[in-house]
Amino acid sequence: MQRRHCFVLSVLAIAGSALAQGYPNKVIQLQVPFAPGGTTDIIARTIADPLGKALGQTVVVVNKAGGGGVVGANETAKAVPDGYSLGMATVSTTAANPAINSKIPYNPITDFSPIINVAATPNIIAVHPSFPATDYKSYIAELKRSPGKYSYSSSGTGGIGHLQMELYKNLSGTFVTHIPYRGAGPALNDTVAGQVPMIFDNLPSALPFIKDNRLIPIVVAAPQRLAVLPNVPTFKEVGLEPVNRMAFYGIYGPKGMPKDIVDKINAGVRKALEDPAVRKRIEDTGSLIVANTPEQFAAQIKAEFDVYKRVVVEQKLSLD
Repeated sequence: MQRRHCFVLSVLAIAGSALAQGYPNKVIQLQVPFAPGGTTDIIARTIADPLGKALGQTVVVVNKAGGGGVVGANETAKAVPDGYSLGMATVSTTAANPAINSKIPYNPITDFSPIINVAATPNIIAVHPSFPATDYKSYIAELKRSPGKYSYSSSGTGGIGHLQMELYKNLSGTFVTHIPYRGAGPALNDTVAGQVPMIFDNLPSALPFIKDNRLIPIVVAAPQRLAVLPNVPTFKEVGLEPVNRMAFYGIYGPKGMPKDIVDKINAGVRKALEDPAVRKRIEDTGSLIVANTPEQFAAQIKAEFDVYKRVVVEQKLSLD
């Protein structure tokens, strides 16, 4: 039995190696589990073309929104592990949503092949200009003065924006109503239009509206104050360090992908990120280039899941 098991593993290894030698020989799909316009979509579209050039094959970005990223992530998890169906991995789909939602149809730790973390980005609370506060001190005072009066938008139920804002509410003793959307793009559109007074979002997708004075930044989750927003405090500065967590934007595939293909895609992304124009486009959004190994990214996914699972338990959060 032992010898037969070893034989099977050897055959699979040889088959995987042969598959990798011819990879890629057709179009690669990179799935974004949110609607167009959000940070995940921005990072995916920035990296897709140069990755395709590095691999010698076209990489097409496909948006599959729904369930706070769960629909698209599940489709990636169930795809054939041949390297032609990849997905954008986010904190929402691999940590926040699975931590709070027991009905998630995939296991974020065992059902994917982590490939690379492309970039990390700060998160931010921003308000519509009509909101009666333009700095953190007056913002928190207004929320405490009028509990339940205001609502906030996010990229979806169980996403990082939802979970981090709920953690913020618990720690700050405030109450605002959650309005979930099918991605950051639609959430931003309604917040900028004034239909929702505030948003908890990733900085890259919110920053253009902040620069145009169509949104007012209040507080940011980042290691330190950002050069693009020097007057905006971090959550740590206002005494809420547990909320001070950045988001990640990586690439993964279904579990069982041949290691040679995983390594080839990882190398392709790294090569794409050597282009100063690509790096600048990502960094101009407020993101930081990461470009780590598959093993490091796998450890990062598990660490974030553990953190948000603990948050859910300690703060007694639920989807009900």
